[in-house]
Amino acid sequence: MPSTPAEVQFLHVLLTTLVASGIGTIAGFGTSTIMVLALMTLFFVGIMHWFGNIWKMLLFRRGTRWRLILTFGIPGTITSFLGASIALSMPQGILLRVIDVFLMPYALRVYLKPYHHLPETTATAVGSGAFYSFLAGAIGMGGEIRSAVLTSFNLHKACYISTAGAVATTVDSARLATYLSRGVVLGSPLLSGIIIFIVASLVGSYLGKRIVDKIPQERFRMVVATFILVAGVRMTVIPSII
Repeated sequence: MPSTPAEVQFLHVLLTTLVASGIGTIAGFGTSTIMVLALMTLFFVGIMHWFGNIWKMLLFRRGTRWRLILTFGIPGTITSFLGASIALSMPQGILLRVIDVFLMPYALRVYLKPYHHLPETTATAVGSGAFYSFLAGAIGMGGEIRSAVLTSFNLHKACYISTAGAVATTVDSARLATYLSRGVVLGSPLLSGIIIFIVASLVGSYLGKRIVDKIPQERFRMVVATFILVAGVRMTVIPSII
């Protein structure tokens, strides 16, 4: 029997969630971008992104370092508001070009000098966290910038993914709370399958972890740099999707 439109949509959401969660786990970012490009609603994307970051923290919990998470994440609370205020007075296109200037050269530098990295100190964690949050607040996207900043420390892959998940979870929690406070709700097709989609995000994240486990530590930073480079190119081609 031919599939109904509802069944096709369900399969589309299921497969997109699975793939996006896997890629987001490997790269440390990208889940929401893929799902938005696939025409998912922002509230649904936010829910899947929140769970995806929880899975990152659980699956890579051996790499959790709370000192790094706190020194990187807390200072950004202030600078993110500063970035958001600048966004109101500066054209978005200019801000996106600024990010392009940062992302693509950084990724290429990792290819050329893979062993060059920042020292992981309290000062560099605070400064880089403030820098990331400022840019994220200015343009409304954070994953690519966060990953570029975190990989500049050349962290162990488990620490990198766990930290990325923990920092993003705080942002996602605030975003979801805002949606809920404004009365945003899921449509019935998404709501009826929400448990299955959450499980799919877990399966995708687990498959992503299996792939990460097979990537040698010395090559992992270059793998993430490849995703960052692709993100930079994508921003150039379709800057309206952030």
